[in-house]
Amino acid sequence: MLYPSITPRETGHLDVGSGHSIYWETCGNPNGKPAIFLHGGPGGGCFADHRRLFDPSRYFIVLFDQRGCGRSRFVDRCEANTTQDLVDDIERLRTMLGLEQWGLVLGGSWGATLALRYTQLHRARVAALVLRGVFSGRKSEVDWLYRFGASQLFPEGWRLFRACVAPDRRDDLLKAYHELLTNGDPADRLAAARAWCAWEGALLTLSPRRGGGSSSDDHVLALAQIETHYFVNDCFMPEGEILAQARRLDGLPGVIVQGRYDVVTPPTTAYALHRAWRRSQLEIVDDAGHATMEPGTLRKLIEATDRFAAD
Repeated sequence: MLYPSITPRETGHLDVGSGHSIYWETCGNPNGKPAIFLHGGPGGGCFADHRRLFDPSRYFIVLFDQRGCGRSRFVDRCEANTTQDLVDDIERLRTMLGLEQWGLVLGGSWGATLALRYTQLHRARVAALVLRGVFSGRKSEVDWLYRFGASQLFPEGWRLFRACVAPDRRDDLLKAYHELLTNGDPADRLAAARAWCAWEGALLTLSPRRGGGSSSDDHVLALAQIETHYFVNDCFMPEGEILAQARRLDGLPGVIVQGRYDVVTPPTTAYALHRAWRRSQLEIVDDAGHATMEPGTLRKLIEATDRFAAD
């Protein structure tokens, strides 16, 4: 279902200040509709298959690695790394590329959070949205993953996740992991990062994934350190801000693709957003979890990008 593999036309690093330089690339048709892909995590980074969600004959495709992760460069990955900083970086990229507007913004999970926040703050710069596995940054959504909820469905994975933390610190696993990943010695930081990512990885798909564990040390450290940095700081937004500001999306067309059995970002948030955003189309995929590449989710995402390419 993915479009054929393509290579970037241009790549580079954009100095955004405070010791950060973000990696960016462009692909596809330079005269096509501008589309930007916002990766998950926070801290996950972009991959080659993300380019293939768009028809390269009709889209000018822009990908970038957010601060502190992927191919981006940094002095301290968590310094000057907030939601507003990432929103500002999207604007810097748009300006650098000489674009008046993004014809499409596509983001999944944390990428959906960032897509929504960017659009709410820069409504005139976005013509359409496609979201997958909506996460809005509310405390209840973080608690579902790291306090209650998902642990009830994956008790064996939860036991391993808790085992990385000393028994007297297990009343607040998020805080304990953040401290391990910030203040631990290098071996402890890497062990905590791998345990953090293993817990998240166990929840991604409806059917258990085989294999895994091959991610580089830097990738797991980036994901774990940046995620805990954001989550202990309430994603650097007032509680409930994204849903409360849904009215700013009035008049904007969009598609929300949501796995019915998504255990990372359960459907209740996508449904609440759909109810508040009148021009959104909610596509529930009944045989999918959270991951982009599950067949039903992938099919709906490409149907959505194809639809907006033709608009």
